Amino acid sequence: MQDTIQREITIRAPKEKIYAAIADPHQIVAWFPDKVEGGFEVGDRPIISFGTDHKTQIYIVDAQPYEYFSYNWIPGGHNDFLGDVLSQPHTLVEFRITEEADTCIVTVTESGFTKLPQEVAEDSYKQNSGGWEHMMGRLEKYFAESQ
Repeated sequence: MQDTIQREITIRAPKEKIYAAIADPHQIVAWFPDKVEGGFEVGDRPIISFGTDHKTQIYIVDAQPYEYFSYNWIPGGHNDFLGDVLSQPHTLVEFRITEEADTCIVTVTESGFTKLPQEVAEDSYKQNSGGWEHMMGRLEKYFAESQ
């Protein structure tokens, strides 16, 4: 069982715009969840929704404008989770933005799968591996279409 998923994309956009697309609840809905209820300040516990069927509460861990944004969540899109994320086994999702010449490298890392209950860890890892591939593609497309 692997503990970490990591995906990396290159986007031709300023890091400020990329950070806003990741860390602004009004902008993230353009490529990731369909809806956000609540804020994205450190310590906030917003609810993100995927379609009309799945809602999950997250916990904003850290926000370092233009470089880093992270949150905890209960992985596994088959189940909704509303409540105190920190009271349950959870994973950490981290976004890092690194400037290189006229582009930025955006890296998403999700870790903590080996700390999940065994009966959900493997399925969550498989599901989120494909999920992050898909979502990072959507982020890439969002910036390609806005140029």
